[in-house]
Amino acid sequence: MPGASPLTPKSVLRHRPLFSDKLTQERPTVVRASRPPQRTQETVPPFVYVGKAQTLQKKAHLSNTLAPIGVGMLVALLAVLLGQALLAWCATTWDDLHYGRPRTFQSDAFVGHEPAHTPSHFIVLNLHGRVEIIELPGGDPTKAKIYLGPQITGPGADLVPVTMQFVPSQLAHHPDMLVQFQDTQIRFRNITGEFQVAAP
Repeated sequence: MPGASPLTPKSVLRHRPLFSDKLTQERPTVVRASRPPQRTQETVPPFVYVGKAQTLQKKAHLSNTLAPIGVGMLVALLAVLLGQALLAWCATTWDDLHYGRPRTFQSDAFVGHEPAHTPSHFIVLNLHGRVEIIELPGGDPTKAKIYLGPQITGPGADLVPVTMQFVPSQLAHHPDMLVQFQDTQIRFRNITGEFQVAAP
């Protein structure tokens, strides 16, 4: 139509309010597929923190497990030490009851040194670690004889029990004297009316 305005008449336009929430809202940004998404603090994978937490939990659990084991080992060590001390005390007390202090052992035997029909009396002493044997022939103290044995060495040497026994002699018809302490045996030969230490 000649003379018509090139603008669209207002009656055709839709009514839009001047103040609308839709107009003030920002259109969402469409991320292009060629551009990788940017990582922010919110996009950090949560498993990183979970792994650290699990590591801390494992360390705490390990320390909680090792503590009772260490205490148990300490208690076991103390129990062993106390047990050893108790056994040593029991052994010493047992020897005190049987051998006294100084350690003493006595025996009677016929060894051919008796003037009568009374057996000789023998006393073995551990006197400060030195072995001493006292013989009373026929029970007569006026004819006593003293034989010196070896010196016992080591800790508690004066508390070592010393015993004796009489064994058949290969050289005479009278018995020999065998003195024993710890793992040691000393043979005294019965020769010419007295005892002499046998050659090793």
